[in-house]
Amino acid sequence: MTTKPLPDIGSVFGEVLTRHRTNAGISQEELALRADVDRTFVSRLERGIRQPTITTLFAIAQALDVQAADLVRETEHLLRRKSPAKKNSP
Repeated sequence: MTTKPLPDIGSVFGEVLTRHRTNAGISQEELALRADVDRTFVSRLERGIRQPTITTLFAIAQALDVQAADLVRETEHLLRRKSPAKKNSP
């Protein structure tokens, strides 16, 4: 049984984070201030270069006024949409 490679989780989380931030109408700098992280860290998260710790995930979610679980759920949903379709083995 071979497994298909998943899309890069960091990049997918970055897409979700960017969408939530822009929907909230705030800059990376404002999000960083609200979440008590560096602005460059927010940029790296959005570009998929870095991934948040669970503590940072909760801080970012609170800063965006969303549930951390929603960010994870949306990331998982988008990962599934971007994953190659599984084929049934004979």
